[in-house]
Amino acid sequence: MLKRAKTWGPGVLLLAPTIILVGVFVYWLIIENFRVSLTNQHTAKPSNKYVGFENYTNLLADPNFQHSLWNLLILTIVFLGGTLIFGFLWAWLLEQPAKGEGFFRSVYLFPMSISFIASGVVWRWLLSSLQTTQPGGERTTGLNRLLDSVGLGFMQNDWWSNPTWGIAAIAVPAIWQLSGYVMALFLAGFRGIPDELREAARIDGCTEWKLYRHVIFPQLSPVMLSAIIIIGHMSLKLFDLIRAIVPDANTYDVQVPATMMWVKYIGSDYADAAAIGMILLVLVAIVVIPYLMYTSRAEKR
Repeated sequence: MLKRAKTWGPGVLLLAPTIILVGVFVYWLIIENFRVSLTNQHTAKPSNKYVGFENYTNLLADPNFQHSLWNLLILTIVFLGGTLIFGFLWAWLLEQPAKGEGFFRSVYLFPMSISFIASGVVWRWLLSSLQTTQPGGERTTGLNRLLDSVGLGFMQNDWWSNPTWGIAAIAVPAIWQLSGYVMALFLAGFRGIPDELREAARIDGCTEWKLYRHVIFPQLSPVMLSAIIIIGHMSLKLFDLIRAIVPDANTYDVQVPATMMWVKYIGSDYADAAAIGMILLVLVAIVVIPYLMYTSRAEKR
């Protein structure tokens, strides 16, 4: 027994601090958050009265929360689609033999080094909803001023203030910031395809389109899946960029579960805030866990 302890003891001691910290600050807090979500603590006054899943059913029946879920769906689709399209195009361009690849790769990756808060402050100015045709239009700034100055004034719009598609405008700075990351993923995928495989396909008479369709695209499918999972789960948790662009976190047009959770929390509605947090955790788990299972099975093969 003592010999076995000497064998695995050092490893346990080495991992113990990490296990304790993760256990306390991740899993215990999740359990505590779930406990609060089952209570009726809707004020700052502590409450230990359990109401079961009543908070969850009330939230799911709340039109405001349903609207926030709809906004989250729009944000995820636009954010995911934009980053995949631009990331793939930039990677495809850099994959072609050309000079200055290192420079352009750095340019594309630079936005990723900026925090969402810092870029959000700039994009708040760029996405100003004031138009030149409105009263006070001389104070118009950002993209609306640019569009007007180049003769495209008819393309001015309310951006994030639009009651229907305002949340899609929030995805624009997110796409700008993360497309470089997706580009790096696709570029690594391109570089991982052996040249011999491409040459063999060309010798067999494949056109460039058939080469991409039947050889390159299938090889890039794991990269595509990774990008979808990473960007998808980031969109579900997006909060700081929205708060940096939109002055009021309770703005209905761009309300998502993360901002609604913040509003509930600062309003001392801890039970509803905790319930929204658990719903977000479940949504992220639905996205991430199947990917982890897929990668685990792929590694065993």
